[in-house]
Amino acid sequence: MTTLPDQTETLRQQGMRRLVVVSGEAEWCLTQARQFMAWLPGDWLWLGDAPQSPLNCAPQAAATLLGREFLHAVFDARTGFHAEALAALAGTLKAGSWLLMLVPAWEEWASQPDTDALRWSGQPAATATPHFTRRLQRLIRQDKDVAVLQQHQPFSLPAITAHADWQPDDTSQQQALLARLLKSEPATYVLIAPRGRGKSALAGLLAARWPGGALITAPAKVSTEVLAHFAGEKFSFIAPDRLLGLPPEERPQDIDWLLIDEAAAIPAPLLHQMVSLFPRVLLTTTLQGYEGTGRGFLLKFIASLPGAIQLRLDRPLRWSAEDPLERFVGAALLFDEEMPSVTDVPVSYATPVQQEWQTNPGRLEAIYRLLTSAHYRTSPLDLRRMMDAPGMHFSAALQDDRVVGAMWLVEEGGLSEALSEAVWAGLRRPRGNLLAQSLAAHGGFPEAPCLVSRRISRIAVAPALRRQGTGRELVLQSQQAAAGLDFLSVSFGYTEALWHFWRACGFQLVRLGSKTEASSGCHTAMALLPVSERGKALAGRASRRLVRDWPWLRMLVGDKTVRASVDLLLQQSSLMRDEPLDEDDWRELAGFAWAHRPFEASIGALGRLSVHFSGEIPLLRAALSERLTAAMLCQRFALSGRKALLAGWRQETQRALTALDPQRDEAWRAYIMALEAGSGG
Repeated sequence: MTTLPDQTETLRQQGMRRLVVVSGEAEWCLTQARQFMAWLPGDWLWLGDAPQSPLNCAPQAAATLLGREFLHAVFDARTGFHAEALAALAGTLKAGSWLLMLVPAWEEWASQPDTDALRWSGQPAATATPHFTRRLQRLIRQDKDVAVLQQHQPFSLPAITAHADWQPDDTSQQQALLARLLKSEPATYVLIAPRGRGKSALAGLLAARWPGGALITAPAKVSTEVLAHFAGEKFSFIAPDRLLGLPPEERPQDIDWLLIDEAAAIPAPLLHQMVSLFPRVLLTTTLQGYEGTGRGFLLKFIASLPGAIQLRLDRPLRWSAEDPLERFVGAALLFDEEMPSVTDVPVSYATPVQQEWQTNPGRLEAIYRLLTSAHYRTSPLDLRRMMDAPGMHFSAALQDDRVVGAMWLVEEGGLSEALSEAVWAGLRRPRGNLLAQSLAAHGGFPEAPCLVSRRISRIAVAPALRRQGTGRELVLQSQQAAAGLDFLSVSFGYTEALWHFWRACGFQLVRLGSKTEASSGCHTAMALLPVSERGKALAGRASRRLVRDWPWLRMLVGDKTVRASVDLLLQQSSLMRDEPLDEDDWRELAGFAWAHRPFEASIGALGRLSVHFSGEIPLLRAALSERLTAAMLCQRFALSGRKALLAGWRQETQRALTALDPQRDEAWRAYIMALEAGSGG
């Protein structure tokens, strides 16, 4: 019988990595892993919450492994299955590696609570994940290259499929790109490739062979080990925040190239700033989604760079093109994107349900792939949520059996009045109900989480069918299926084109975030499509509040294009700058003064207070009338920092409310004290 060392040598010669699934009781799995580690020399990186190896990493820190290489590893999924961590770990293993996946007892696995569900299910406790688990079990059993070591079952290593010996030194594709870059004119180059294709090595070789200077940056220096190896003495690293914090006169001189490794893990606004600093920039990234913003990097960032030149590496260098581990992980996490072909067949519509992951998985897989190809923040975490989180709803546009349009909605709302009020006051923030809670916590509408709604999480249409009404029909289908709901909602990165689409679908803009989102570089917008009378009342109040607050809110919006667009949309807002305080304003001001409402969320009411209160509120007036920044305010008023500034704003608001109407102020203060007592605050 072929021994484990013999198979390991064969794997190395063929450029393969292999998966062994170890399934059983927790301690038994641990014993098997230790036995493997004793049999085979190697790094044996342990990825899990309870490390059993000197070289270990917590699942939530798996992004720090990007760009590094290891021989053999353990993926400890006995209590929770962190899908992005598995993908990142698999991308670090060299040819000849074994990956041990420790999982619960086979028959119990699908019904056992998965602690990873706490990240994405919106539930207060860990839940079972039967759809993901059973699909994974099916893929494991179907893959002849995956070995299953199961407690109380006989085991033998399946034979390795015969392949020609691997040629690890075939770098012809990489060398051709390197030659091109060494002769390049000043420009921004974007190198896109899956893991193991030599992106970091290419960047390092470019630094080593370029006759002038090259500067290297990445989300973490530890992830640049491969790049540093190939750059040799020319390796010169600087962290992104340090680079951007340097005054122009202190920036490194004589730098021809800025090399940004693992660029998709850096927020787009920072990338935009860095790209503008140097004549030649090379960004390397993958599109497999587990860095955090992979697809956003392609769809949003690259599209915003005029003249950016895209480069590709397809041939793996660290393992064979027929590597079974890459194939299995790609199938399990649906990394292979397929844009659906479009025909002249009429489009029909369907509403698949989660149970179809077992009965008709192809349709839901196609929905996920389409959403992934079109949306900038879809990752394996979203796959887990789609499969097993409660309250998921789907709508599909079909040509025959092909999915050409897809929408994913999430149930929200139904919270108690007491809990919703505590969310509004900043005292509670339970899991889930993302947009409904935001309407309370940031929008100032405590009734929003009480209402029952569905949030559109993702929507995508095949490119050939865009601007033909398919997306609007998906929304209409969901609206017609919304019996018993109060509203549909959507949150999106504000652009005029996106807002025109949602407005055409009947949505009302109710909130615009004051800060840009790190992954998209856009201001977050929220919009409602009311279904019930209660939904109409909320949408009407929220739309009016945005109009009233916009003269003050626009101070915080840094994007001039967004300000101009919303100015046109809310033309009447300028007429409302001097409107007197109303009951909603008193609620907002009391929440800011006596509870924990944020300054940015309360800025409209605070602005109107500054207009109508004749007393002394110097900190507020300096911020709202003079528009001084927090740093300027701290300097002028000798404050220690943002915390002291916020306390000063709250104290001024308290004094102003007491002076305006002592009895009203006392009633609101008592109300908020009761909320704090009820929430344990």
